[in-house]
Amino acid sequence: MSILFCIIDTIFGLARTIFLLSFVTVLTLLITVPIWTIYWRNLFAKKKQASAKKNTTIGIFHPYCNAGGGGERVLWSAIDALQKQYSNVHIAVYTGELDTDPEQMLNKVQRTFEIELRPIEFIYLYKRKWVESEIYPRFTLLMQSLGSMYLGFEALKALQPDIYIDTMGYAFTYPLFKYLGGCRVGSYTHYPTVSTDMLRHIYRRVVSHNNHRIIARNPFLSAAKIVYYKFFAAIYGWMGRCADIVMVNSSWTEDHINSIWNCPLKTHRVYPPCAIERLANLSLLSDEEKGNITRIVSVAQFRPEKNHPLMLRIMYELRSIIKEEDWNKVRLVLIGSCRNDDDRIRVKDMQDLSKHLAIDENVEFKLNIPYNELVREFQLGTIGLHTMWNEHFGISVVECMAAGLITIANDSGGPRADIVETQRGSQTGFLAFDAEEYARIIAMIIHMNSEEKNTIKNAARASVNRFSSEQFEREFLRTVAPLFRPKLE
Repeated sequence: MSILFCIIDTIFGLARTIFLLSFVTVLTLLITVPIWTIYWRNLFAKKKQASAKKNTTIGIFHPYCNAGGGGERVLWSAIDALQKQYSNVHIAVYTGELDTDPEQMLNKVQRTFEIELRPIEFIYLYKRKWVESEIYPRFTLLMQSLGSMYLGFEALKALQPDIYIDTMGYAFTYPLFKYLGGCRVGSYTHYPTVSTDMLRHIYRRVVSHNNHRIIARNPFLSAAKIVYYKFFAAIYGWMGRCADIVMVNSSWTEDHINSIWNCPLKTHRVYPPCAIERLANLSLLSDEEKGNITRIVSVAQFRPEKNHPLMLRIMYELRSIIKEEDWNKVRLVLIGSCRNDDDRIRVKDMQDLSKHLAIDENVEFKLNIPYNELVREFQLGTIGLHTMWNEHFGISVVECMAAGLITIANDSGGPRADIVETQRGSQTGFLAFDAEEYARIIAMIIHMNSEEKNTIKNAARASVNRFSSEQFEREFLRTVAPLFRPKLE
């Protein structure tokens, strides 16, 4: 009996200790955080008063500005628009690309996107590793977001702008720049950090790249993850509401941001700029001019969410439903940029998978190709392929349609909500969800006559003008104009 009392006494003692430590920790935070906030806010206020800059300084937060993807096209197009509209502003980009000098980055912008910019300042950040998922095996979203605050604070200390614009979706940096730095804050969000679709996946216990098999199979872990996501969504919403102007890239993103951030009056849909001008003017080659080869073109960075393995499974399914003579004339061309060693490992895995499925002779990988070569691939292509589930928008889908490819996109997200029309009479492409459905549509396209193909191609080309670079510039400048008014007045 005495042993039992000892155990109970030990448990209560441990509980008291934990409670005391928790109480002291919370009390310490309640005291130190306000003191820390007041100290840095006063310091940044004095710095701003001392500098007394005549021209407006714009700081744009994009730690991965040299990646060469759709998000980077938004960044550089936005800077181009700002330079044209406001000749006297000073623009600085917060970047973590420590191994690339400014000249190299601007040369890549011109080579990749055909955008020529006047000189801008680059603020190099040394803490970028704190926003990378690899160092957070657990509670990844929360830890990355807290890491972004650390990175944002480094950025604010390096340069305190008048206007802060985040073009990557790091909402946890907004209160730093607004309340400590005294900046006016703009946001361009491509993809919400957490969405109601993610919660539905966990409710249904669906395995995905952000819902591990172990969690999906365990009801208790799934319930715990739902609580964690809801807690995170509440914090994320408060952080997002700190922005003065919120831009989103699609109807899908707008719905999720309005649901979580709950600030619809300052949320604006600004479709991203798509390089459609040159593509829409490409001449449509005949099958004979293409060598009677059906080239299926995919343009996507080699990231897990882009779902390249599904493309290879589609090819595997396609081989089983078309004649061998037709299969010999089919090529899948995977075009994308490799940002780091992880991306290169993914490419190697895809090459191995294509060999395992015995389709490697019909699959080509083209990495980090220049824009002129990309345009040529578009012109030689017949079908555009997109497989990412819940793609926030789908710039590559628009580009394929502009270039005259018959596009098959995933039946979700931005492609379904904003881009692809599947109704007969106004059809601009196709939507599919699994490998079998994709394969059936590809087989159908292969056997279409030229008139049927051209009807869809022409309708698709006519539909993409609303996604042009000029339209983006107009909408972007109209939306961010209120950020400049306090300075100009």
